[in-house]
This record gives sequence, C-alpha cells and structure tokens, in this order.
Amino acid sequence: MKDQRRQSIVAQDAAALANLGHKQELKRNFSLISMLGLGFAILNTWTALAASMNLALPSGGPSSVIWGLMVAGVLNLCQAASLAEFLSAYPTAGGQYHWAAIISWRSWSRSISYVTGWISTSGWVALAATGSLLGSQFVISIISLLHADYESAPWHQFLIYIGFTLIALFINAFSTRLLPYFTKTAFFWSMAGFVIISITILACASPNYQPGSFVYGKFINEVGWPDGLAWLLGLLQGAFALTGFDAVAHMIEELPQPQIEGPRTMIWSICIGMFSGFVFLSCLLFCVNNIDDAIDGRAGPLLQIFMDATDSPAGSICLLMFPLMCMVFTTTALMTTSSRMSYAFARDRGLPFSRVLAEVHPSLDVPLNALLWTAGWVVVFGCIFLGSSSAFNAITSAAVVALGITYAIPPAINILRGRKMLPPNRAFKLPGPLGWVLNLITVAWSILMTVLFVFPPEVPVSSDNMNYCIVAFGVIVLIAVTTWIFDGRKHYTGPHVDVEGLVQGNAKGMEGMEPVDQQTSTSKAVPHDEK
Repeated sequence: MKDQRRQSIVAQDAAALANLGHKQELKRNFSLISMLGLGFAILNTWTALAASMNLALPSGGPSSVIWGLMVAGVLNLCQAASLAEFLSAYPTAGGQYHWAAIISWRSWSRSISYVTGWISTSGWVALAATGSLLGSQFVISIISLLHADYESAPWHQFLIYIGFTLIALFINAFSTRLLPYFTKTAFFWSMAGFVIISITILACASPNYQPGSFVYGKFINEVGWPDGLAWLLGLLQGAFALTGFDAVAHMIEELPQPQIEGPRTMIWSICIGMFSGFVFLSCLLFCVNNIDDAIDGRAGPLLQIFMDATDSPAGSICLLMFPLMCMVFTTTALMTTSSRMSYAFARDRGLPFSRVLAEVHPSLDVPLNALLWTAGWVVVFGCIFLGSSSAFNAITSAAVVALGITYAIPPAINILRGRKMLPPNRAFKLPGPLGWVLNLITVAWSILMTVLFVFPPEVPVSSDNMNYCIVAFGVIVLIAVTTWIFDGRKHYTGPHVDVEGLVQGNAKGMEGMEPVDQQTSTSKAVPHDEK
C-alpha cells in the first residue's frame, strides 16, 4: 500500500514536471531528511564558519563573527522564503533561470532567462571548488601542527584538493542510488560533530573561559577601514557560510512532493545552520586564549582554538576529523548540485555542447557528462590556484556574488510586476505585506552583499591584497552576454511549457504572462503581447 501511494505521488510529480516542459529522467530517490542532509551538507554552516573565521576576526572581531552570522542568517532567510514561493509553484531543477523566464515580460523573457542561467551555472561550478579548497586547508593545518618546520607549497595543497575532487566525482558517478543515504549520513555526522566538539572544548577549557563581554561584544579592526565598514565586511563570513541554499531547487526533480517538501527543506537548512553556527562559534570564542594567535597561527584559527582548549595536538586533530569529514560530504554535495544545474541548463540548450551535457547515463541514472564537466572545471580552478591563490579566491568569491544576484532576479521581477506573477494556489505563499517586505529585503541584501564582496579586505590596497572578485564576476557576465549575442538569441528558446498545463494554471511559459488575479482560486494565465 505504501509503495502504491509512493508510485502514485511520483507519477503525479512527473506529470507536473511535464507541464513545466521536461520529461522525468532522474529518479526521485530523496526523502525530506536526505534532501535536508544534502542542503545542510552544502551549507555546513558551523564547519564553514570555523574554516573562514580569519575573514571576520580581523574585521570586526568576535562581535562580527557572532552577530554577523545572525544578521546574515535573517537576511538569507528572507531570500530563502522569497525563492520558496517560486519553488512551490514551479519545482524544476532550473531554479532561478526557469522562474525568471516564466514571470518576465515577453520581449525580455529569453534574454533574462539566458543570462540568469549562465550566472547561476557559473556560480555553482565555481562554488563546487570551495569544498575541496577548505578540505585541503584542514589537511595542511594538521601537517603544520604536527611538523613545526613544515613549509607548505601550493602543489601540496593542490594534490590534496584533487583528491577531494576525485572522491566526490566517484561517489556521484557510481553511487547515485546511495546518494540519499550518503546525505542522511552527512546530516547526522555534522550534527554529531557539532555537539561532540562543543561539549569537549567547553569541558577541557573549564574554568578558563573568556567573559561574555568578549564573546558577544569585543570589536577588533585590523583592516584599516572605518569601524562601521569593517564590521560590515565581517558579514561576509556569515554570508559565505549560508550561501547555496538554492541547492534544494536544483535537486528538486529527485524529491517526491517537491512543491511541499522543497520550500520546507530550503528554509530549515538555514534555520539549523543559524542555530548550530551561533552555538558553535560561541563555544569557540569562550575557549580561545589569545585572539591574535587564532588569527595569525600557522595551523589556522580552528585548530589553534582546539589547541587552546585541549592543550593536546592529538586531541585537537581528533576533533578536526569531524569538520574534515564534513568537507568530504560538502564537496560531494556541491558537485551533485552543480552537475544538476549544468544538466538543467543544457537541457534547455543554454550551454555549449548542450545535447551532450543533458544526457542521463542509462545505467547509472546520473547526468554523467555534466558531472565530468563540473569536475573538469574544478580541476581547472585548482590549476589556477597553483599559479595564483588570489585569482582562485577571486573565482570563489565571484561564485558567492553570482548566486546572490540570481537570488534577487525572480523576486525583483515579481515586485516590478506587482507580485501577481505566481499562481495563488501554490503550496507556500507569503501573505500580502509580508511578501512585499521579504522580497524587497531580498533584493536589497543581494545588492549590499555584492558590494561588500568586491571590496578590498584591507587598506592600504596593493596588488597583493586587492580583491579581484569583480574581475572574475565581470568575466562571467561578459561570457553570458557575448554568448547570448552570438548564439543564445538565435538558438535558446528557454524552458518549454505544456500549453494545456499553462492554461490550467500548472505552469506559465516563456512568452511572458499576464499578472495573475490573486483573488481567484485558479490561475488564469494567458500569453500576452509585449508590455
């Protein structure tokens, strides 16, 4: 009986996807918990925060580390809620570019969709490199702690980086049926590590804690910018640790009842990340001995604080095994999501070699070519790291900027069209004024985050500390616009939508739609002339 009910749900989901213009090719193997595991594995907030503490500690100190997370968390939650409306209405792996195509004006629909798709795909491919980078940094930190005379060379970290990438590729390619169990394990491992590490360092450091005024109120400015701007730059740590919540959207075609479970998963990922991050960072800062040692230590802030608490290299390394293993989960989940994003955009003929990248391997049930495409770019980014760590950091920063911009595009269009472009019978709906407020906050936060991410981290600015993120992001936009002019405007048609489903309110299409009358119980979307 249970199997019959599940088969019925999957059949209904496949029919809904067909109305959105796509055949069900991927298996709906994920459950709510396994999808939550994937979403949280990508955010992995407490681990990402611990690995990037060097961003906020010099630029605001503990107050920026703690409260910056909470501010960024609330603002990212506004973004997630805004996108959750779209996900509940149109659960397709294309995500932002598909939604932009559906709600845009007729004359702009294809171009906005195309550029959004390129920015989103590029952002996810570049973000896939961050898991391997942070994981390799943890390994280098362990070596540095055990061997005081060790001098790290870029090629050392590069080889470890490639190792993480190959592990993620192997799991994605040959264990796709086990991926839901893998992501469940990722979630429980991360939560267990969060609890065990927090309890252990508090117990070992007792009673030598920093005062609460230090943990929640200490301000540090070692970057040279005015204090207010320095604190705002510290927000980047929290923003980075909570970026990627749209992974659920790009995996949505593998989740039963996506219009209900998808929005829940997206929002819960951020809520759990905020809670675990706040508690974990508080524990770390209560246990730190010398903040300058944490900022400048050879082994990195996290391992240095573990040493402060336990006074044991062996114990510190054992604790680090939890976030290190989390990085394996994160790298795998990032590659999964990035490959699905590339697959979805290629399916709509938005990428070079689209027919090849959109193929699903018949026996592995996975878009293998899109996986190899993602892994290949991650290796290319690693080669760039060999030549210049600044260039690599610019690429990964540009990934966060790119995704942040795509979070704003569908809500911004919906605002400009009077918030009337979504069917009123969607499963997740923000009521009247609240929807307007959250959509406006989403757009404003995306703009602010973009500005902050392209700022130089400190002054005076030199060629060594210059932030080249704007250059990397500019290249992404230039490629998107250029390919649109020479190829996309001729061949890109965007998501193909079933006209019958469109009329019935199950979907709305590329031609740009009339605003929906929110007072009616069904969507009366009809293609309109150019506005």
